[in-house]
Formats: sequence, structure tokens, C-alpha cells
Amino acid sequence: MSSSARQQVNPSRRSAMVGAAAAVAALPLATVAGDSQAAAAGAKVQKHGSTITTRDGVEIYYKDWGPRGGQPVVLSHGWPLNADSWESAAFHLANNGFRVITHDRRGHGRSSQPWDGNDMDHYADDLAQLIEALDLKNIILAGFSTGGGEVARYVGRHGTKRIAKLGLISAVPPLMLKTDTNPGGLPMSVFDGIRAASVANRAQLYLDLASGPFYNYNRPGAKPSQGIIAAWYAQGMQAGHKNTYDSIKAFSETDFRDDLKKFDKPTLVIHGEDDQIVPIDAAGRASAAIVKHAKLITYPGAPHGLTDTHKEQFNADFLAFAKS
Repeated sequence: MSSSARQQVNPSRRSAMVGAAAAVAALPLATVAGDSQAAAAGAKVQKHGSTITTRDGVEIYYKDWGPRGGQPVVLSHGWPLNADSWESAAFHLANNGFRVITHDRRGHGRSSQPWDGNDMDHYADDLAQLIEALDLKNIILAGFSTGGGEVARYVGRHGTKRIAKLGLISAVPPLMLKTDTNPGGLPMSVFDGIRAASVANRAQLYLDLASGPFYNYNRPGAKPSQGIIAAWYAQGMQAGHKNTYDSIKAFSETDFRDDLKKFDKPTLVIHGEDDQIVPIDAAGRASAAIVKHAKLITYPGAPHGLTDTHKEQFNADFLAFAKS
């Protein structure tokens, strides 16, 4: 409010404003916080061009390719990437008549970088709000790596009433971390190491991952693609430092076993047999054992990033599933 506008406020109105402020100040903090949360929960999701604003004020960027009348395919990306990582598959599906939506998860790509809320519950709720804002139905919903966790948690929290089929691609469920009830997982030291490397030199960590185990470019006889490495690195560095740091906990420690038990639609699980990032036995094969009637396809020798290194095979397999 400008100084001239303040001068025009009459005494009675000023007294009312002061009284209202005093009344709010007198309320218990928990009450005020609860009212704010209730207001946020009831707020409408706002859509602006190629973004939506979630009920908690986070902007989520998305791409919407293909014919608007086509069956929607929603693809969720991996850590620390963004919607661009789905370009090959999205282009292929859109050219075959599907409407393909890919989004940048909160804290990644062109979306907002909130300090808080970098966890699977928020990721799943953001996805639900995107689907709501676009009023998508009969969806083929699939996630790669961390995105597979987002898809699983979406089903756990929001059900499958809008879903026709589900896909888990090199995905992190059921649970990446080794625990007493998940002895095949990876030890906490692995994820602590990723966190330490992220703090020490995030740029070098991303370069090392992209040029090494993510695509199995560290295997004997591998022929690294500098273009793929550069694209992965650029996407990772576009994401927020705090967001990607927090996301390490989200993708490694979130237990999706109960979420997977709620899968009641045809589900395709695709995983590389030489995945050095998300090992197939603890992930793809374990998920396929939990999800009723899941179809598991494994690629011999394939790495984590098989949607790039084996894109012709993956695109054909996924398109066949989408059309089935």
C-alpha cells in the first residue's frame, strides 16, 4: 500500500484493521498454521501456459505433445533430470497418436525450487494436481527411476481411477535401502556417499555419473556418447542443489511396497540386467513380484539409462504395451 493510500484510510477502518490484526496475533500459532494449511488444501490449482501452480504455491513446468484427442501418456523423469530426458520416447509416442505429457518435478528443470517438500508425498501430489489441472483420464502413467517411485506413491495416495495402465522403467521401487526387511537393498553408506559428493562438488558428481555407471560407459568396450553425457549433465545442473540433495533421501529411503500392492491396472516393468544404479534384483524383479499380473521385460547387458542406450527397443516395447 502506498503512503498516499495509507493516508486515505479512515480512522474507523484503521481501528478495524488493527483490531483484526490483534485478534489474529492472539490466536494460538497452531490454529493459524492449521487454517493456512486448510486454505492451501482447498485452493484451486492454477494453470498458466506451460505451467501449473500447485496448492502450496510451487510452479510445475510441463510439456504437452501430440494430438489432444489421443490417449494421454504421462511420463515422470528420474533424478536429477527433467522432462527433456523423455524426449525420445515422448516424440515416438506422440507420432503414433498419443498425447504425451512430461513434467519437471518440483526442484528440477524449469519448475520452482522450493526449500521444503522435496519428498515422495509432495512429488505424487504435484503429479495429481497436474493431472487434475489438465483433466486427464484413461492415462498410461509411467516413471523412470525416481519417477517410478513418484508413480507408485501417486497410486498409493490417489488411486487409479484416472489410470488405464502403469509402467515402471528402471524404477526405484520397492525400496532401495537395505533394511532388516529388505536385505537385498543397498547400504546407507552408498547414499551417504552420493550426498557427500553432491556437497563437495555436485558438478563433478553429475559428470562422473553420466560418463560412467548411469549408461555403463565404464564397462569394457563401451562407446560413450558425449552428446548424451552433456545432456544429462545440463539437466542435472539445472535442478536445485537443495532439491536434488533432499531427493536422494526420497528415492532411496521411501518404502513403496504398500503402494505397489495397490496397483490394479496392467503394469509393464522394464529393467536393464546390468543396471549399476538401481540393481534389477532389488528393484525391477522385486516390484514385478509384488504387482499382480505385472509384465516384466529385462534387457541383457542394459544399463540404468536404457531409454537412451536402448531407445529403439524400449520405444517399441512401450508402444506395443500402450497399444495393447
